[in-house]
Amino acid sequence: MSRKKVFVTRPDFHQSGIKLLEEKFDVQYNPEPHDVSEDYLLQHIKGADALFCIVTDKITKEVLDAAGPQLKVVATISIGFEHIDVEECKKRSIQVCNAANPISVSAVAEFTVGLLLSVSRKIIKAAGAIQRGEWIQTWSPDYYVGRGLINAVVGIVGMGRIGQAVLDRILPFEVSKVYYYDVFSPISAADEKGAYSTTFDRLLTDSDYVIVTCNLTEDNRGMFDSKAFSMMKPDAVFVNTSRGGVVQQDALIEALKNKRIRAAAIDVMTPEPLPKDHELLTLPNVVVTPHIAAAEETVWERMSTLTAENIIAVLEGRKPLTPVY
Repeated sequence: MSRKKVFVTRPDFHQSGIKLLEEKFDVQYNPEPHDVSEDYLLQHIKGADALFCIVTDKITKEVLDAAGPQLKVVATISIGFEHIDVEECKKRSIQVCNAANPISVSAVAEFTVGLLLSVSRKIIKAAGAIQRGEWIQTWSPDYYVGRGLINAVVGIVGMGRIGQAVLDRILPFEVSKVYYYDVFSPISAADEKGAYSTTFDRLLTDSDYVIVTCNLTEDNRGMFDSKAFSMMKPDAVFVNTSRGGVVQQDALIEALKNKRIRAAAIDVMTPEPLPKDHELLTLPNVVVTPHIAAAEETVWERMSTLTAENIIAVLEGRKPLTPVY
């Protein structure tokens, strides 16, 4: 009996999961260490029983058609799954799995807090001043003075696993209050820790820091528009480690340029990768990182293993560990 086929969209995923798959299945790869092209994917997914992919791979109806009716599972080595046509998968009884696990959630949460502090305490800007030779006096009372979290009001948009993990890490900084907005509010786990469910508008108007950790959906795409930024405090800091699509980027740029908000720190944007001459990178009050919130050594190993374990479970007739639905 021929072994089932698993198609992997790139060869440089952590080998922990790939080795598990190779023990049981015929594993075929896109051989190039970069995003798989649409043409290559459409051609080589034919006959696959499972797909091992990442958030940059667009798994559309056309891809599912090309795979064929034997496709049983699409497993992504990411927490987000908006790149997969989930509704089309449901119609075809194809299981969709993501790689949500406590280690990756913790890594994104700690990076989110680090990103916030890097811009609010002007850490990146101050470090650059030394490299540029601008540190020419020992000390002055207004030299790179930033703002911390003590007594601050923090608003978290999206109180899922990552939002709750950010909440856990924010509270020890002696913040004054934490508001949250989530479509599934109230969330008892957050309420029990002292966070307050509120409306999106009130969160914007009352928060010193607005942190975005929600999934990207068609309902929240572009929710941070000109109106949203105009409602925020002039000295507010905006932090986004969710998806670039929740922000209308031109509106963010205008808010930063016109000092409608104090600063922003973002790990996600549109497009990705961001061109080096993009206007966003010319602004002095923004820190931009290249979508690396989950890029932690133990995380990638575990996410690779979990993605493989999901595929193995489905192809062996068992329930996956982290199904999307």
